[in-house]
Amino acid sequence: MIARELVAASAEPLILALLSKGESYGYAIIQEIRQRSQERIQWTDGMLYPVLHRLERHGWIESRWEESGQGRKRKYYSIKPDGRQALQQQFEKWMMVHSVLVNLREEQYV
Repeated sequence: MIARELVAASAEPLILALLSKGESYGYAIIQEIRQRSQERIQWTDGMLYPVLHRLERHGWIESRWEESGQGRKRKYYSIKPDGRQALQQQFEKWMMVHSVLVNLREEQYV
């Protein structure tokens, strides 16, 4: 498992990146992250939905309700143009941090 603080810090860019591939709903987002992380990132509803609501308040994503096949409604989320821009900015920041960590690690083996 990955530390809760790191999971929280990465939640926005992960959600935006998933939604940049197409709209999705909460449970599917949780399962996608779990699968892509090989079970090392395990979000709960209580962690995911506050982030989704924050992304909506920022104007980065939007949502709509739709009937599911089981007769229940699902809330689908999709990324907006401002969200794509925010994703690019967050990606650049994460890549900078990643680069510093990689360089520090490589220095250990020199």
